[in-house]
Amino acid sequence: MKKIVKGIFIALGFICFVLGAAGAALPVLPTTPFLLVSAFCFARGSERVNQWFRSTKLYKKHLDSFVHERSMFLKTKVCILVFASTMLIIAFLAMQNLYGRIFIVLLMTFKTYYFLFRIKTKKPAEEEALTEN
Repeated sequence: MKKIVKGIFIALGFICFVLGAAGAALPVLPTTPFLLVSAFCFARGSERVNQWFRSTKLYKKHLDSFVHERSMFLKTKVCILVFASTMLIIAFLAMQNLYGRIFIVLLMTFKTYYFLFRIKTKKPAEEEALTEN
């Protein structure tokens, strides 16, 4: 049973990794949220796959600074906030339960606060230096 769960995590990790990689090339798909889910899944699925993922350019460009410094570029923050807010708004509109709607509003408030005040914003000059390497 444990191997099946690990296999599911690895499969989900690769699906999100592919979507994140596509998001790096296509402006319609967000990159960072999918890569964050990939990191979570790979860490739960396999140490070897997790090490491979952490050595990829996608990880280093989009997640490494967040993991080590708790900071993100403004563009990354905006992409994550827009994507997550869109999903929560869809859930809010689809839900008829008052308590569920209140929970979603509280979750959106916390998410916005956390991204604005708890995660540092890196300067654009740092982003340019990173893309040149």
